[in-house]
Amino acid sequence: MQPENHVSTIPQYSLGEILAIWAAAAVPMAFLGWVVAPALASGSPTGRQAFTTRVMALTLGLIWQFVLAMIIVYREEGDLRWKTVRRRLWLNTPQDPKTGRPRGRLWLWVVPLLILSALWEMALHSPLENLWVKVFPFFGEPPGFSGRELLDSPEARAQLVGAWGFLALFAVNALFNTVLGEEFLLRGVLLPKMRGVFGKWDWLANGVLFGIYHLHQPWGIPGTIVSAALLESYPARHFCSVWISIIVHSGQSVFFLFLLLGLVLGLA
Repeated sequence: MQPENHVSTIPQYSLGEILAIWAAAAVPMAFLGWVVAPALASGSPTGRQAFTTRVMALTLGLIWQFVLAMIIVYREEGDLRWKTVRRRLWLNTPQDPKTGRPRGRLWLWVVPLLILSALWEMALHSPLENLWVKVFPFFGEPPGFSGRELLDSPEARAQLVGAWGFLALFAVNALFNTVLGEEFLLRGVLLPKMRGVFGKWDWLANGVLFGIYHLHQPWGIPGTIVSAALLESYPARHFCSVWISIIVHSGQSVFFLFLLLGLVLGLA
């Protein structure tokens, strides 16, 4: 029995179509991150206000990715019923690679993948990012672009107490970042239709495109390529389930949401 989403039954994209969809995600994010956000925050180049402005701008880009994904699905499938979206974007139970049958026990793979993702972020991502920026210093992160400075001092953390609006903004950003935006478009739309161009290395090509898409934060591109390819694109492709990559991709967002909730409640 072939998998429901077996690649042989799915019309494949050309290289031009793949790159066009990639550009439709990457270019707006780069423009919003490097042009729109700094322009809106020109009176406050650093601090929480500048970071909030940047998050707002990038959230618009992520929402656009969701809209684009739905436009593509509608044009290809003719409707946006949940059954159609679920099938087209591989939003299904992980499938046994040999039989193509859904297997609930395959969900257990998210546990080691989440652990590996956390270990990668804690031990290897920063050294790789530092090496990348050392070799290419013009890719370094400018002041005001990171949320880390919000946690650097008691004064900065105190400003977050009661900041429920900021927490809501971060939650919306996270939802579209690791589920409805990046994952639906760059993994759900693209990955099932990349094998025609890249063959069995479609998962690797998807990881590379996913990393380079982050032109709005180029300091993290190498680390994102590695983690996206090995911990997200490959499992999603292997099990024909984008839910796998969504869960792994969302791990960090969930962690920071709880951390930020503690700061807003004044518990940290």
